[in-house]
Amino acid sequence: MPTEPTPRHLSVAPLFALLLGGFITIFDLFVVNVALSSIRADLQADLSGIGWIVAGYELTFGVLLIAGARLGDRYGRRRVYILGTISFTLTSVLCGLAPDTEALIAARLLQGAAAGILFPQIYAMLRVLLDEERRPRAFGLLGMALGLAAIAGQVLGGWIVTADIAGLGWRMIFLSNLPVGLVGVLCAFRLPENTQANAARIDRAGTLLATLALLLLLVPLLEGGHSGWPLWTWGSFLASAITMMVFVAWERRVTSHGGAPAVDPALFANRRFAVGSGVVLLVYSTSTPFFLGFALLVQEGLGLSAFAAGTLFAPASVAFVTASMMAPRIVARFGNKSIAGGAVVYLAGTVAVAMTALTNGNVAWMIPALIVFGFGQGLSMTPLLNFTLGFTTEDEAGMAGASSRPCSRSAARSAWP
Repeated sequence: MPTEPTPRHLSVAPLFALLLGGFITIFDLFVVNVALSSIRADLQADLSGIGWIVAGYELTFGVLLIAGARLGDRYGRRRVYILGTISFTLTSVLCGLAPDTEALIAARLLQGAAAGILFPQIYAMLRVLLDEERRPRAFGLLGMALGLAAIAGQVLGGWIVTADIAGLGWRMIFLSNLPVGLVGVLCAFRLPENTQANAARIDRAGTLLATLALLLLLVPLLEGGHSGWPLWTWGSFLASAITMMVFVAWERRVTSHGGAPAVDPALFANRRFAVGSGVVLLVYSTSTPFFLGFALLVQEGLGLSAFAAGTLFAPASVAFVTASMMAPRIVARFGNKSIAGGAVVYLAGTVAVAMTALTNGNVAWMIPALIVFGFGQGLSMTPLLNFTLGFTTEDEAGMAGASSRPCSRSAARSAWP
């Protein structure tokens, strides 16, 4: 497939398409949190079903990231991105029309799969289509969009559920993706097509091993807490570890024979990329369970409505946007160590919210802690993407985007009692 000349810049519409794609995939991860009580009551879902509704999305999202990245490298990132966006929009409609718990779980699994296909194209295209001058700002905007999506998912989700638009209740959080997806697809057609010049055949064996290792890890995390951690869950964890070791050995073998591995081990030999990926994992793997746990606490424990629960995050949203706008200047002045400082502020906010909830339970006292939480997220999350992916080459762009996305690791958050 011929590749159009790389423009090294993007106009407003195609850049907006990529940011919007990142926003909606993360938004739909978090928006469900404040709708759980409504979904549970409407569909008469049990706790296991609710867990799968939340984490099923992340499960398929995570296992298809590597395959999605390779598909974009080989068949064209714009083409795969548009296909993924259309699929995401259609599966969102299926979620909104689901008649029962089982149908909603199935639709969420498909929705996560679509997200796994489109998401790595965003990282890859920003890395490849922009020059070194424009790339940091674009990654900063993407980090801001992803972090804002996490918080906006609570605020807007709560409002949508409580407003009960057209009598659809929680269903509108999914159906609203239809117009958003259509806008995203139209803007995406303005993107230049781009493939990896030396893209090789997809490493099917490596992709299958990685997928199997993730499934063996995540399924017991989803079911173990509800079933009392029976013997099969521990056997699955062991099988996951063994499969992951086989995967690493296979990838090294493919690399040594001059092939194209699903994930090049040399990528993590880059110390700065490995450290950056670890920080991303730490931040996201703590923020996603925090959002879910907090939403459940204030609704199920304190009796707040979905809108009131979501509104609590409004001050955090303002703090996040403010910190995101300040982050580039802070990094320019103090260097990448300022990201660590932002992570410390984020951790302090998380601890403050947890301690307030456990010792006081007064909603008003949680607001200052949430402001600190949102500010710390903005200082750390927004510059993290540029810090991590800036160390990769253009040929590694798709693979790095899939490897550094800390998606499925947070599925354990569904193991609430």
